[in-house]
Amino acid sequence: MPPSNLDPLIPAVGIRQPWVELILLGKKTLEIRSQNTQIRGTIYLYASQRLADHPAAPRAALDHDVDVSTLPLGRLVGSVQLVASRRATVDDAKAACVPGEFLLNQYAWVLESPVRFASPQPVDYLPYGVWFYPFRRKGS
Repeated sequence: MPPSNLDPLIPAVGIRQPWVELILLGKKTLEIRSQNTQIRGTIYLYASQRLADHPAAPRAALDHDVDVSTLPLGRLVGSVQLVASRRATVDDAKAACVPGEFLLNQYAWVLESPVRFASPQPVDYLPYGVWFYPFRRKGS
């Protein structure tokens, strides 16, 4: 059962730290994925249970004064508006917090209006793909 202020019908996306933190800080406004998405509107941000292993992650954290050792893992940490999805370009490097060479053949999910939860929230159901519903079973 979700906390009373969370909607069980809103999907969540799992993202590793420090990327989620950079989204919540408004520094990372593009989530880079190998797939396009048709989902739009409010989505929940789930901080995955493992830290990012992407080679650009430590540099991005350092550049934005993020102490990775203090970041929550395995919890819903906030929400964001997913307003568009399009092919990424090398010009997206700053907004994605990764070097341009990592953007080839990728999609940029455009994120706006991040909201950090007052406290990270546990989920009833763990991610089972890119998108998941943290408070209800798939298909219910």
